[in-house]
Amino acid sequence: MNSQITHMTLNGCSNVAVRNVKLVAPKNSPNTDGLDVQLSTGVTFTGSTVQTGDDCVAIGPGTHNFLISKLACGPGHGFKMTINIHIYYVIICCIGSLAKELNEDGVENVTLSSSVFTGTQNGVRIKSWARLSTGFVKNVFFQDLIMKNFQNPIIIDQNYCPSHKGCPTEHSGVKISQVTYKNIQGTSATKQAMKLVCSKSNPCTDITLQDIKLTYKKGTPATSYCFNALGTSLGVSQPTSCLNQ
Repeated sequence: MNSQITHMTLNGCSNVAVRNVKLVAPKNSPNTDGLDVQLSTGVTFTGSTVQTGDDCVAIGPGTHNFLISKLACGPGHGFKMTINIHIYYVIICCIGSLAKELNEDGVENVTLSSSVFTGTQNGVRIKSWARLSTGFVKNVFFQDLIMKNFQNPIIIDQNYCPSHKGCPTEHSGVKISQVTYKNIQGTSATKQAMKLVCSKSNPCTDITLQDIKLTYKKGTPATSYCFNALGTSLGVSQPTSCLNQ
């Protein structure tokens, strides 16, 4: 409770199970991630509640075979995968801030399922710096998720460059592929419920959207925006898919 920064960190770990924990901090407290994982393999995070001022789960470089399920997330930033800072952090579940360094390990085989996110800034986010990098994000599954009043329910951002400094090329080298979003339902606090902005030089490939049902304000249709995102849509698609096939 009320950690000054990240509540729990797994760095360089193997075969760790985190079950039935509760991580709490004020919603306006900066950098108070719930669980940060990097350079680790075989981690499971289940049956837990995260209510903090930042990411519920942040996934960094070198994370492999990570299973998250039955998570209650929010308030906070959500899941993030980040390469280059927060490694592929996913806010709520975030894979993020990848490509902070040129040579980074990739993120592979991550599953987030059967979870509920409430009032977070982001839902499931993959973020990378707009810099050269050897990093990658591959084989990621987001499925059976309920999102309540999210600002950005589904987001890929490969143009991360705060203050437009330190990003001379403005092209992310991180390669994102084989990412599946399946059976994700709920409401968006912003009209644009899905934003997939991939690298100018490395398009996202093999993206799958299946049975997505996200609405905006009392059932009003939401919108989607894609840039250099390639993949397939299956089943229901709300908002209308913007993927290039």
